[in-house]
Amino acid sequence: MNWTAQWIGADEAAEMAAGARPVYWLRHEFALSEVTSAKRIVLFASARGLIEIFINGQRVGDAELMPGFTQYHSRIQYVEFDVTDLLREGQNAIALLLADGWFRGKVGMPRASDQWGKHTSAVVQIERETRDGGRETVVVSNENWRYATSHIVAADLIDGQREDRRLWNAAILQAGFADAHWAQAKIYAAPAAQLVACIAPPVRRVEFIRPKAITQPKPGVVVVDLGQNINGWVRLSNLGPRDTHLTLTHGEWLDADGDVTTDHLAPNIPILPAPLPAGQVDTVISAGAADDYFEPRFTTHGFQYVRIEGHPGELSQDDLLGVAVHSDLRRTGWFRCSDEKINRLHDAAVWSLRGNICDIPTDCPQRERSGWTGDWQLFAPTAAFLYDVDTFTRKWLADVMLDQRADGMAAGMIANMSPLNAFEGFDGILKHVHGSAGWGDVIVMAPWALYEAYGDSAALAETWDAMLRWVDFGLRRAASGRSEARQRANPQPLPHEQYIWDTGFHWGEWLEPGVDLRDFGAFIRSDKSDVATAYLQRSVAHLAKIAQVLGKPTDTIAHYARLADALKAAWQREFIAPDGNLTVQTQGCHVRALAFDLVPPEFRATVAAALVRLIRAAGTRLGTGFLSTPYLLPVLADTGHLDVAYELLLQTEAPSWLYMIERGATTVWERWEGVDAQGVPHESLSHYSKGAVISFLHHYTAGLRATAPGYAQFVLQPRIGGGLTSAELKLDTPHGTIEVAWRIEAGHFYLDLTVPLGVSGTVILPNNAVYEVQSGQYEWSVPVP
Repeated sequence: MNWTAQWIGADEAAEMAAGARPVYWLRHEFALSEVTSAKRIVLFASARGLIEIFINGQRVGDAELMPGFTQYHSRIQYVEFDVTDLLREGQNAIALLLADGWFRGKVGMPRASDQWGKHTSAVVQIERETRDGGRETVVVSNENWRYATSHIVAADLIDGQREDRRLWNAAILQAGFADAHWAQAKIYAAPAAQLVACIAPPVRRVEFIRPKAITQPKPGVVVVDLGQNINGWVRLSNLGPRDTHLTLTHGEWLDADGDVTTDHLAPNIPILPAPLPAGQVDTVISAGAADDYFEPRFTTHGFQYVRIEGHPGELSQDDLLGVAVHSDLRRTGWFRCSDEKINRLHDAAVWSLRGNICDIPTDCPQRERSGWTGDWQLFAPTAAFLYDVDTFTRKWLADVMLDQRADGMAAGMIANMSPLNAFEGFDGILKHVHGSAGWGDVIVMAPWALYEAYGDSAALAETWDAMLRWVDFGLRRAASGRSEARQRANPQPLPHEQYIWDTGFHWGEWLEPGVDLRDFGAFIRSDKSDVATAYLQRSVAHLAKIAQVLGKPTDTIAHYARLADALKAAWQREFIAPDGNLTVQTQGCHVRALAFDLVPPEFRATVAAALVRLIRAAGTRLGTGFLSTPYLLPVLADTGHLDVAYELLLQTEAPSWLYMIERGATTVWERWEGVDAQGVPHESLSHYSKGAVISFLHHYTAGLRATAPGYAQFVLQPRIGGGLTSAELKLDTPHGTIEVAWRIEAGHFYLDLTVPLGVSGTVILPNNAVYEVQSGQYEWSVPVP
């Protein structure tokens, strides 16, 4: 792409606070001839900020929050649209709205602003392609464009959007509008960052939701319940008479009086001098027009409930729609079973993912909205089953690599979140907590999840060098230091300790039940070497496998295989007692040891039995945090404790998954007790990480597991239990659709299977009968053992 257009924006004489900055119009008219003779006419645009484009009164495309979120210092995406049908012979008008977005709006829990620049700007270029293969530029953004403030008085992704509909003027979008009183656009220097094409599906309005209920908990206050926690906004069509001022507050839960509460979403952490507002508040002033509506497209909210204040009349369910907004990914995997609570859990996990794929994988859609690496590291395999997340993940991993440190002893360190802003960066307030094991390992495990799901090694090749740097960082940290506690216990290091990663900060088994985080300093100082060393070993072991997939030299494969063996031996020496029991007596450590194959074969039964004892001692309740939860039920099933796995899955007392569902959750919570026994919410109520449990439903309950990348080969072995009498699964693989359906009737187990062309599999029935299958449709019926 040969850019000749200039970057333009508003000439902002006075500095304005983030959250109070207006959205600007940028506008230009141009004459065009021979429109119908062109092969096509293409618009290219980008922005340091967010844009929405109109040509001759028509909106260009249906993408939201363009051009997306990237590490703006290094790369900025541009969008491309065929606008042939929007143009006409003679005079044309182009207008675009320019908002702060991620570029200079508030980002992250600290609400830092101006992280990539102090001024927004946009670039537009329209090119005509002729039928003989020629190409000419017909429109460019330059000093001939005009700008003005718009009807959007202020817009911020976190704070919300303020709009005065009385200032809306549709004539702005048409040729002939008198904009002489507008100011001349200011020319801004082109960014040093590279302009890159978007490779991932855009953010769109994906679903419209009619409210489930509307209540009035107090005079002048209306509360709208969508019945589903989403990421997005509302479209309100009844704005009241002219000059009506409406305030819309978005939240995930109701207080004891039935009103919306956002207290749990207000950031209140030690690094902040005082709690910050929760945000998620929109305001609109009505123009009084019968066909007018309010839809704030330069902000997003995580919410199920909306409090509306200031409306003089009555609102009905026909006056409002919830608009679910996220990256428009193709759905690939589905699951249902005979237990409606489990189905609701599965739906909650899917909606948690949908609420956190707004151009990047985020931790939550309300109070923080950051691209936390640990969350995607553990959830990527589940996400890759539910949706085609290939280009979505690769687009984000490009920023993870750009954020990877390149200097000194910290070279190779992966940031906690990407795109990384300066305030929370390596020299910012979080400078001591980056490079955590389990978080940085996303650079290895997410590409591997894509390869396993889709059979495409492109992500592995793209991230290979970054993987090596991350692993080298971990190995250096392990070899170059020892924790104070280990030094006190044994001043002279033992040989295996060169592989024990016990220095630096690690999140560890984050949000483990029963761990008191009020003394965060003590948490930081606590030894998490069992977690860090386990993850380092797993990533190194995967490097050996990835090197083989990519056709790397045999000595490279052998090198990482030897390193993996050395790390495993060190972990065993440090954390397994002579009798086979683990020295760290937590559920998480036992799960990880078994899931990562750190336990020698002769001790696996011992460790599995100890895990069951820990679960029973907790009242048959789980005790895992972020990192080991996805592996808890599979580990139990694989070690002969399928009954315990189903007991945990069906547990309704906290901490458990179904505790959330019984409390009314429609998304998965950040904390196991995100809503406590008194009905008070805590932290985010839309965090997909704990929802990774639904992979157990896919791979064990339904029983489908890939044995070759992209499901070219598979094993189907339904593991019946928990009183379930049926399950259905459908998966769109790169080779076609696999469908599984089983049911239990009158003491018999019935299984139906559809296998696409080019795929083969092994079917293991509950009576241990084994069948090899190729493409086709199959039915089996056997007595239930």
